Amino acid sequence: MKEAAKHGGIIDHRFLFILILLAGTFTMSLSQSSLSTAYPALMAHFGVNASTIQWLTTGFMLVMCILMPVSPWLLNNIHFKILFLSVLALFAVGTIVIILAPNFPVMMVGRVLEAAAVGILFPSFQAVLMIISEKDLRSTIMGVAGLVMGSALACGPIISGIILQTINWRGLFLFFLIVIACVFLLALVFIKNVVPLHRSQLDFLSVIYSLGLIGILYVINEIGKSGTNAGTDPAILAVSLIALILFTLRQLKLKTPLLQLRVFSVLRFDCAIFLTAMSYVALIVTTIIFPLYFQGMIGLPPLASGLSLVPAAALLSILNPVTGKLADKFGFKTTMLIGMISIVAGWFALAVIPGKMNLAVMILISMIIEGGNAFVMMPAVTMGANALPSQLIADSTAVITTMRQIFGSTGVAVAMLILVNVSAEQFKQGQTIVTASLTGYHAVFITFLIIEVIGLILSLFLKNPSKEGH
Repeated sequence: MKEAAKHGGIIDHRFLFILILLAGTFTMSLSQSSLSTAYPALMAHFGVNASTIQWLTTGFMLVMCILMPVSPWLLNNIHFKILFLSVLALFAVGTIVIILAPNFPVMMVGRVLEAAAVGILFPSFQAVLMIISEKDLRSTIMGVAGLVMGSALACGPIISGIILQTINWRGLFLFFLIVIACVFLLALVFIKNVVPLHRSQLDFLSVIYSLGLIGILYVINEIGKSGTNAGTDPAILAVSLIALILFTLRQLKLKTPLLQLRVFSVLRFDCAIFLTAMSYVALIVTTIIFPLYFQGMIGLPPLASGLSLVPAAALLSILNPVTGKLADKFGFKTTMLIGMISIVAGWFALAVIPGKMNLAVMILISMIIEGGNAFVMMPAVTMGANALPSQLIADSTAVITTMRQIFGSTGVAVAMLILVNVSAEQFKQGQTIVTASLTGYHAVFITFLIIEVIGLILSLFLKNPSKEGH
């Protein structure tokens, strides 16, 4: 906060500043978590199949990842108030396009605009919160941010279900538009310029090379899908890897790189990336695999299966501010060790409980896993930022957010690949569909138990709280 004031970014209404920033983030997060509930209505309205409608999510993620590496440059070259208002306006325009869309391609254009806004805001809002906060209060502030993100995860299916049953899918996007418009009006008054500018020329060649990230994420998302082109995807992957290598070499060469990759030279920051990635993998795989289990093994309808994850998301929201205070008081090792033990315990229960589990047990396990996530993900982000000088905070949040997206996408792809292939193999060997599917799910559970154990082992090697200055 003091640092912001020194650079002329004095915040007259700190609470309202943070509230408005988080309100915009909450609304955009809500637009992600609530969309899957609307898939059936959108498929019926536009006359498209499930694989086509899935591009509303896949395309969103790909576009979002284009802008994440650019967000530090935007923060350093554009006054934050102008940047925040522009992001809100871009999201609003995209939402209007969706509401008025006469067909699916036009709706996809609107979704791309929304994704661009989210890709800029998500790394930026975390960077700004840490820049305006005292170092010893960052964990608490980021815990509040985690509360907002978790609340969006919990509220999304509920809000979507209510609006879809009372109005229609356009009413859902109209709701987002109204909220964003209110946030925009408040931002005109209360958002201030809090980030000191360090102007530099945008390196367009770096932006082009960074598109390799999209190719990699695209191929990851195509893994295991039927109809995947075995010739095209390896070619896309090869070109994308070459582009990312060129991107990396160029960033290390440039005096003012698009994204400061030298943050990876700090071991503590690398640990933070890996731990936040491990916790995010546990979270995102849970939110994808559990609804499939609810529908396929327990027989719940899609809406009920989505709502069954609300208790876990609600617990995640409640615990985030608490874990932020714990990290400030007792240190990152203690906090994240608790979280990783909880995450491992959840996956261990899934791996060792035989046969088909009932809904109550699955909800309890999802709460254990997502509750543990609250002790790891945001504290790890804060630990990573604290390991770097203030001028690299924007780069650190962009790197962590991007890496988290890559790990999450890879985790989901691996989970689906194991589930589909193991289930199919067991069915070929004469097992019933239910038994074969259960074997597939248990293979997924065992795989991610092993992955999360690696994260637990890493958390054991963090410095003790007394050595962290807490």
